[in-house]
Amino acid sequence: MMTTKQRAYLKSLAMTLEPVYQIGKSALTPEITEGVAEVLEARELIKINVLKNCLEDVNTVANTLAERTKSEVVQVIGRKIVLYKESKNKKKIVLPK
Repeated sequence: MMTTKQRAYLKSLAMTLEPVYQIGKSALTPEITEGVAEVLEARELIKINVLKNCLEDVNTVANTLAERTKSEVVQVIGRKIVLYKESKNKKKIVLPK
């Protein structure tokens, strides 16, 4: 589990990120989940855009994706989700203690 300080640090890093994925009306397909997992392994911190035609609640999408990719939801702002997962091989982000 992540501390408030770590979450705040990740939020500050996420501000400059562009969304790497868009989730539309097909919602969470296995392909999207797999793609998100791969990008998380490579980048550790990613932003995802949930389009207006996605019928599922943004928080539900965020929590489901986090569960399936074993990552953590850093934040949900409007229709954007920020996820974090420590990389096994390419660790870039050092979290404050």
